[in-house]
Amino acid sequence: MTNLPFGFSNSDDDPDRDRDKNSRGDQGGFGFGQGDFGAGGFDPAALGQMLSQFGQMLSGMGGAMSSGEQSGPVNYDIAKKIARQQIGRSAPVTQGSTQAVAEAARLAELWLDAATVLPAGATRTQAWSPEDWLDNTIDTWKRLCDPVAEKVSGMWVEGLPPEAKQMAGPMLGMMSQMGGLAFGSQLGQALGQLSKEVLTSTDVGLPLGPAGTAALLPAAVSEFSKGLEQPDREVMVFLAAREVAHQRLYSHVPWLRQRLLATVEEYARGITMDFSAIEDLAKNLDPSALSDPSQLESILQQGAFEPQTTPEQKQALERLETLLALVEGWVEIVVADALGDRLPGVAALTETLRRRRATGGPAEQTFATLVGLELRPRKLREAATLWRTLTDSAGVDARDGVWAHPDLLPDSNDLDAPASFVDRVHGGDVGTFDDPIRQLEETEARERAEREARDKGDVGTNDGTGSDDNGSDGDGNPDSGSTRE
Repeated sequence: MTNLPFGFSNSDDDPDRDRDKNSRGDQGGFGFGQGDFGAGGFDPAALGQMLSQFGQMLSGMGGAMSSGEQSGPVNYDIAKKIARQQIGRSAPVTQGSTQAVAEAARLAELWLDAATVLPAGATRTQAWSPEDWLDNTIDTWKRLCDPVAEKVSGMWVEGLPPEAKQMAGPMLGMMSQMGGLAFGSQLGQALGQLSKEVLTSTDVGLPLGPAGTAALLPAAVSEFSKGLEQPDREVMVFLAAREVAHQRLYSHVPWLRQRLLATVEEYARGITMDFSAIEDLAKNLDPSALSDPSQLESILQQGAFEPQTTPEQKQALERLETLLALVEGWVEIVVADALGDRLPGVAALTETLRRRRATGGPAEQTFATLVGLELRPRKLREAATLWRTLTDSAGVDARDGVWAHPDLLPDSNDLDAPASFVDRVHGGDVGTFDDPIRQLEETEARERAEREARDKGDVGTNDGTGSDDNGSDGDGNPDSGSTRE
């Protein structure tokens, strides 16, 4: 797997991601990130940060054990504490920013009414600070992260022989708490960084915030606008349009939210590990390596601790990737239709967001780390092409009607061949738009049928026979009642 879930870290061979790590300061999995120890030598700052986090873990573990409470697969108290430390002191949202977000969303809703049959889905619009984003999205992150963390934590116990489980006894509970603290630390680091860079509540394509709430983060939007050749107000309206378009989809397609989260859970159930590889590694392990962080990092990257990708897991990832691509592609097309004639920079802004995703934007990277999924830009472009083709050939009503049931949605094969999907939506007649010969044949057949219907009506006013012995009418034409091939 390219992206590993909680607790795992490996070297990444993606050149785009490697290029962005230097600018974002990304680190790997908890405790053994690429930025901590490596070819560059010892980093005192990284060591201090790691020791500080480890101290927080021990402190949290002591409190949890003394209270007798189980922290679960992820310790979210630790996650929120570390995330807030990452955020630091952020400026509160001003009344002016709140009003600007509300006005941009109101204008976007008005323009979207003509671009989709789905009515407005947001009942309130808010301007969030990074702390607001953290508080309002943590419940959804729990649903996304718990299935993966539970499976990873359970694998260690499942891999123990029966006698080892019996000997471990109470230690298993402490190990589970330590795992929850480690996962919480990793999640806190990711969410703390993400909260300062996401632009809206749906920046990862998922409805992370409360239902019916459209939210933008003015500070991040202002930072995003720097360097763009677009007025700040137009950028705000564009992002507000994307946010409220997401809300329309998630509010009026009731099965969509649950289907996405259920697919993440299905992916988590497929996580397995090769314990024979771990045993072989333990047999040949040099004890001195345990005291050398660089050697320990190298051991962790040998692949023994990587989850094994099963066919079922690959299918779940493909379904999740496809569904997210369809959501993003639909939003892209609807916003382009609503704003295209009103904001000249829509095409440029759309391409900017595409490149942001393609080069591993913060939302993309965090989602890949937390659930092991990358939403590939190729699928996003294919999805946008499919929705555009369907809109142009079948209309807005037919396009949005596809969301009525999950079985009506296109699959990954349809993203690669959108014409066949549009054909099915059209009942098989779409192919004539690009086939003039077939279009001419169908026109001739229709005219012939109309002529036969008129002839049949004329025969009905005759002597009642309407045909001679050889099955022809008086003019020598084939009788309309005869069989035609």
